[in-house]
Amino acid sequence: MVAKIRQQKIAERIREEVSELLIGELTDPRVMGLIVTDVTVDRELAYATIFVSSYDAEDRKKDVLEGLDSARNFIRYQLSQRIDLRSFPQIRFKWDSTPQRAERIDKLFDALAQEEKQKKESTSEDAHL
Repeated sequence: MVAKIRQQKIAERIREEVSELLIGELTDPRVMGLIVTDVTVDRELAYATIFVSSYDAEDRKKDVLEGLDSARNFIRYQLSQRIDLRSFPQIRFKWDSTPQRAERIDKLFDALAQEEKQKKESTSEDAHL
């Protein structure tokens, strides 16, 4: 087992490196335009779970995850060359729909603000009559 701080540092380093790999070295069109939202590493450093998302790829989530799965060994090898660990964790990818949910919540807040503004305007018009 490793200390929590070391575990977090390793996860952050994996996130940075995978982001660079996605931008510069992976050419599979299925994985273009992805962002790495989070990485978690278990206490034994046996598994790293990499959470990915995209603002425009929600409808092609299955293809994206298949593309990442097909590149898994390449990504793991590249990470093991860039990050000095005795034994590099197995990696797995999961879709993170947080950006889409955040966008939906923002739209709801905007709609509520617009509705509130309209209520205030109609109230002020009624007061002037």
